[in-house]
Amino acid sequence: MAHPDYLKKVLTARVYDVARESELELARNLSARLSNAVFLKREDNQPVFSFKIRGAYNKMAQLPADVLARGVITASAGNHAQGVAFSAARLGCRAVIAIPTTTPQVKIDAVRAHGGPTVDVVLAGESYSDAYAHALKLQEERGLTFVHPFDDPDVIAGQGTVAMEILRQHQGPIHAIFVPIGGGGLAAGVAAYVKAVRPEIKVIGVQTDDSCAMAQSIKAGERVTLAEVGLFSDGTAVKLVGEETFRLCRELLDEVLTVDTDALCAAIKDVFQDTRSVLEPAGSLAVAGAKLYAEREGIEGKTLVAVTSGANMNFDRMRFVAERAEVGEAREAVFAVTIPEERGSFRRFCELVGTRSVTEFNYRIADASAAHIFVGVQIKTRSESAQMMNAFVEHGFATVDLSHDELSKQHIRYMVGGRSPLAQDERLLRFEFPERPGALMKFLSSMAPNWNISLFHYRNQGADYSSILVGIQVPSAENAEFERFLATLGYPWWDEGANPVYKLFLA
Repeated sequence: MAHPDYLKKVLTARVYDVARESELELARNLSARLSNAVFLKREDNQPVFSFKIRGAYNKMAQLPADVLARGVITASAGNHAQGVAFSAARLGCRAVIAIPTTTPQVKIDAVRAHGGPTVDVVLAGESYSDAYAHALKLQEERGLTFVHPFDDPDVIAGQGTVAMEILRQHQGPIHAIFVPIGGGGLAAGVAAYVKAVRPEIKVIGVQTDDSCAMAQSIKAGERVTLAEVGLFSDGTAVKLVGEETFRLCRELLDEVLTVDTDALCAAIKDVFQDTRSVLEPAGSLAVAGAKLYAEREGIEGKTLVAVTSGANMNFDRMRFVAERAEVGEAREAVFAVTIPEERGSFRRFCELVGTRSVTEFNYRIADASAAHIFVGVQIKTRSESAQMMNAFVEHGFATVDLSHDELSKQHIRYMVGGRSPLAQDERLLRFEFPERPGALMKFLSSMAPNWNISLFHYRNQGADYSSILVGIQVPSAENAEFERFLATLGYPWWDEGANPVYKLFLA
């Protein structure tokens, strides 16, 4: 079967009834820091604060009148749902949108606000997969047309108009265009257009390292289904990429980069400092990728374009972003330092820290011979972190660098308080659960009464999913039974018992 002519489809796409040509804006501060001209393609300024309006409307606007009259249906927990709702209101057609029950109320309200009376929001299941399955069932029952979030040629072409605008707005040399990837619709559309018109320009996809289905699929040569996906960048949390998007990305992308949560937080801060706008995590992916690429390649004087794909940020999540941005930008180093419990040792430690700004400081005596310090320090370069650690060690202070330790950043920093002689046979586990009203109590009630809870830490960080740290006392003879119990819970979990920070501060 012949493949679609994407150049023609992009050039004839119907998007400007609802979308606007977004700005291609120079990020002056970021450009100066990277010694390259970094331009932001401001898709976060679209009417629904995301590029998704392009593909959704292009698909729906090209449906025959009788098909449109019967209505459309989709499944989404975020920006695509808002794009379909907005398009349905503009086209005057009915739309059914299946949304997981775990979706924050702010996003559900936004879908209803954009769609008005033309949109029927159906809450179904706890995950996108559940909502998708329910949407397919309703599609068959009601004779509706499914509007796929990414794996559809008309959706891909609609997203490809982003590239058409970039090349029209900047006709000089461009070294690379960076595009976020979830299911791959935007990356496929951008790559299809750019490689047809300006093939010398690199098109580089960017994913989070815990939701990198496209990167793994390209490496494997076939579509790979992820068992689990990270949910901080919820807009790109896709377990299986599309068939058509995979074909295009495998053929046309120059590479796919992966970045971590801290890098996303740092990129959100970078864009805020240049624009005073706050991106959602998925919206900052391309910026994080551009920074990683520029540093890795050691390039200077090049033009880089990053598509800032969305700004549907939950307000409560900003606290988490602010806390993690410094580490992501290598402006904060976090250490666990053990000092001898003797006169003058604390002063020597403070002298080593010197005039650096201390961002966090927790101190607790461990026993008669030693004390453990959890300390965060502002640094200017990545190498400064290693220099500080070496200085601590050279002065006889055992030190562990915790700057990239998830357990430390999510839990231990709030819990430093010393060991308990009563916490015998303790298993330390970290769980992830969907954040919605009543979810914490449901999690607690699922804990079997057979074992005693010896430690518990939870902090709402405004995300769709939250992390809980639990200490459970399990006699060694009951470990097998406990493992079987964990398998029935239905929550992802990690055993943190071997983590050095646990042994230092809590074990």
